[in-house]
This record gives sequence, structure tokens and C-alpha cells, in this order.
Amino acid sequence: MAQRLALVTLVVAEYDEAIAFYTQKLGFHLLEDTRLSDEKRWVRVAPPGPGGAELLLAQAATPEQMYCIGSQTGGRVAMFLYTDDLQRDYHRLLAAQVRIVRPPVQQPYGWVLVFSDLYGNLWDLLEPV
Repeated sequence: MAQRLALVTLVVAEYDEAIAFYTQKLGFHLLEDTRLSDEKRWVRVAPPGPGGAELLLAQAATPEQMYCIGSQTGGRVAMFLYTDDLQRDYHRLLAAQVRIVRPPVQQPYGWVLVFSDLYGNLWDLLEPV
């Protein structure tokens, strides 16, 4: 049996602002935006490049879901985004005014920086060795 991780749900406050952030500030591709009802859409985004998982942007619909926005991992890094050029992407993030939580540092596994999305979720941007 072959398996792969295809989608990871990210709870967001509002579809359009989340789409704008991920596509305009991070350079992700909008893969799908299908209206399922008056309140619900199926929205998939993914970074450029082959393979890898996609994000399913899910607008919060309950108070419990609203409470989780920006803190789905309890303050830990939520997502790990691999790159082939950390310095290029670091400067692109700065130009897009994305909040850099920790600037680039070299670790045994490669170069890494931590940034925050529009809701406060933490991301590692990693250029592996």
C-alpha cells in the first residue's frame, strides 16, 4: 500500500484574507476555491514546487474553532516549509512584511528561520543540508 500526506487543515478567521496572505505574501498557489454552502468553502493552497502536502484553509465556524486560530499547536512551530534558497526567501518575506520571529541561523540540519503567518501560527523555513 502506498500512502502520502495530502492535506493539512489550517483553521483561519476568514477565507479571503487567508488566501491573500498565502498567495500574495508567501507565494503559494491557489489550487482550489469551491463554494460548498453559504458559509463553507473548500480552499486548497500549496507552495510552488513539486510534491508535498497542501493546506486546506478552513474558516472557523464555532467558538471552539475561533479559539484555536493561531494556536493550533500550542505555541510550537506548526508547519515546516522547505526551500532551496533560504536567503532568497528570507528577503522575499521581509519585502512582503511577513513577521520574522527568529532570523536565519545555521543548524546541523541546515539553515532555518521562524516566521509567523497572519494569525500567529509559527512556521520554520528550512534549507536542508
